[in-house]
Amino acid sequence: MSLDRDITLLSRVPLFSELSTEQLRLLAFSAVRQELAPGQVLFREGATAGSGYVVVFGGIEMSVGQGGKRKVLTTCEQGTLIGELALFIETKRRATATAIVSTEVLDIDRKLVTRMLNEYPHVAVRLRRILSSRLTATIGELGKIQKALDAVDTRSKRA
Repeated sequence: MSLDRDITLLSRVPLFSELSTEQLRLLAFSAVRQELAPGQVLFREGATAGSGYVVVFGGIEMSVGQGGKRKVLTTCEQGTLIGELALFIETKRRATATAIVSTEVLDIDRKLVTRMLNEYPHVAVRLRRILSSRLTATIGELGKIQKALDAVDTRSKRA
C-alpha cells in the first residue's frame, strides 16, 4: 500500500482525523506494517503494550480468557484503532488480538506519538479535546447504566 493510502486511512481514524497531512505523513511513514495470517496472534491479554495498531485490511478478533473460557469481545475491521491507550501511557493489553482472516496492520509506537506531541503542541491540545469529549460521553453512559441498575435493585428489594 502506498504512503498516500496509509495517510488517507489514518485520516479516517477518529483519533487522528484532525491531524494535518504533514502529521499524518509522519505517522504513516514511521508506522511499521505487519502482515498476519488467519489465526495469528497480534498480542496477548496481559502483555505490556507499547503501541497501537490500525487495521489496514482484514479483521482482528478481540477476546479474553483461554480455551473453553474464551469470550469474544468484538471484531475490528479496516480503519479500527486497536490499543489506543497504549499510544499515551504504559499499560497492559486487556484482551488477545487474533487475525480472523489475512490481515495487515500499521503498528504505531508510543514513542512516535510522544515525539509528535512534543513537536506539535497544538496536536496535544486537539487530542486532549477529542479524548476528553469521549470520556465525558462514556461517563454519561455509565451514569445511565447506574440508574438502570439502581432501578432494578429497588424493584428486587420491593419484591
